[in-house]
Amino acid sequence: MDALHSHTPGAPVLEGARVRLEPLARSHLDALVAAAGDSRESFPWSAVPLGVREMSEYVDTALAWQQAGTALPFATVRIADGSVIGSTRFFLIERWSWPVGHREAARSGADGCEIGYTWLAPAARRTAANSEAKLLMLTHAFESWGVQRVCLHTDVRNQRSREALARLGAKFEGVLRAHRLASDLTARDSARYSIIAAEWPQLKQRLQQRLCAPRG
Repeated sequence: MDALHSHTPGAPVLEGARVRLEPLARSHLDALVAAAGDSRESFPWSAVPLGVREMSEYVDTALAWQQAGTALPFATVRIADGSVIGSTRFFLIERWSWPVGHREAARSGADGCEIGYTWLAPAARRTAANSEAKLLMLTHAFESWGVQRVCLHTDVRNQRSREALARLGAKFEGVLRAHRLASDLTARDSARYSIIAAEWPQLKQRLQQRLCAPRG
């Protein structure tokens, strides 16, 4: 599997009724610092950057990955007041090596990607912001790029995140042992989930219905 490199997808603005995903830029830095706050207790399972130095490194790394053609990072903006409430990104964007002459070879979009590095300001949690952001990103991945699958991972200990991925409709594939560096600086076991193209139409309908349902 090859990264896109010269086939890097464009950086779209993805807008819904509640949130807008803007291509991440250095101009978002101060707002991201404010959204993250100053307490690591707010993010027990996520390595969310706190303060100007950490957030600056976070943004610079995301933009470097975008330049390399392997990621598309976003700032998550609440439409109601225009405030930045977090960040998310496509990464590990892959273009498979289809044989010359295959019908997929002429397509310019990605074949697979992961959605992650997702965090929201504490006040934006337990709102529809994350669900709508996922709907926007999954729609773009499956319907604009034409991907075959989207993967998502979370710390195996993060039960709330695992339940959210299950509610989203992503399928649990198993646990990757010592997969990534955890927020507590241990070797993290990751729970792996995925959505494939054949599942997307039904999953999209469910997610749209959930977003339209009145909240009690």
